[in-house]
Amino acid sequence: MENGEVPENANDNCPGTRSETAGKAESCQGCPNQEACATAPKGPDPDLVAIAERMATVKHKILVLSGKGGVGKSTFSAQLSFALASMDFQVGLLDIDICGPSIPKMLGLEGQDIHQSNLGWSPVYVESNLGVMSIGFMLTNPDDAVIWRGPRKNGLIKQFLKDVYWGELDFLVVDAPPGTSDEHISIAQCLQVCGIDGAIIITTPQQVSLIDVRKEVSFCKKLGLPVLGVVENMSGLCQRIADLKFVKMTETGEERDMTQWAMEYLKEKAPELLGLVASTEVFDSSSGGALRMCQEMGVPFLGKVPLDPQLCKAAEEGRSCFEDQKCGISAPALKRIIDKLLENPGLSTLAIDNGA
Repeated sequence: MENGEVPENANDNCPGTRSETAGKAESCQGCPNQEACATAPKGPDPDLVAIAERMATVKHKILVLSGKGGVGKSTFSAQLSFALASMDFQVGLLDIDICGPSIPKMLGLEGQDIHQSNLGWSPVYVESNLGVMSIGFMLTNPDDAVIWRGPRKNGLIKQFLKDVYWGELDFLVVDAPPGTSDEHISIAQCLQVCGIDGAIIITTPQQVSLIDVRKEVSFCKKLGLPVLGVVENMSGLCQRIADLKFVKMTETGEERDMTQWAMEYLKEKAPELLGLVASTEVFDSSSGGALRMCQEMGVPFLGKVPLDPQLCKAAEEGRSCFEDQKCGISAPALKRIIDKLLENPGLSTLAIDNGA
């Protein structure tokens, strides 16, 4: 907002923390923040100037959001970054999930530390053209819980934006925590001063996820943040029949492993089946899933990514799903989505110039 953020416990009609009338307006009477607002510095946030200067060397900024946790947002952010780097773009991946930083593991960077130079904090590099920054690099013990209130989280996000020296970047991908909380408002407002291309929103097909994604779309619209598109993740479980495990349930509910018998039977009776992919719906998508929601809310639909155990394994091992043929089910789906993303008018010129 123009006059600064409004505290969550503020009175109605709060003028904003940086307004000249903060703490003095009639609506401020009885507010628990009145004294703090009255004595706080007024005017434009000086950090935004430093952020704009630092971000001047970053051509495109993309925010990856999700309405719910556990929908694969960080996996998508990691694989999007791997894909862009493989196209010879200069890429930065910024993890602002302060309480649950999973990006270091998904990029194979666990145990790395942040180094500082006279230019600022240096990202941790996967490749020469793919740098990463996360609070996960600052924790002495990876099992430590980060128990911070909103202002401290916002302070670290600003510090990431103004103190990390990325150099010349084609893309900065920002992996945000789920929801529409302090971190989202802070990153959106900070990046809007230097130009942000928009947000990619990740969901799963079922209504319990789409309900929250609708809120995420509304959040973007209220902040004037363009929605580059919605990705439906975990859109059905797909797995090669040859990789399946077969079990038989006994009358007592115990599992009996029948995999060896089933595989020998298929090899003998129907070997052609072993080359097929088994697919099944994990979540109820009878309501039309993300595609229908996008049509109703007037936002782009980028595509679907199946739930692929090999993609999950790639994320656990911190590697790109595009580097070999192991993710033969999910990698092509992700590639189609990324190609469609790069067709966006704001991004297509850069892609053409880079020969992508």
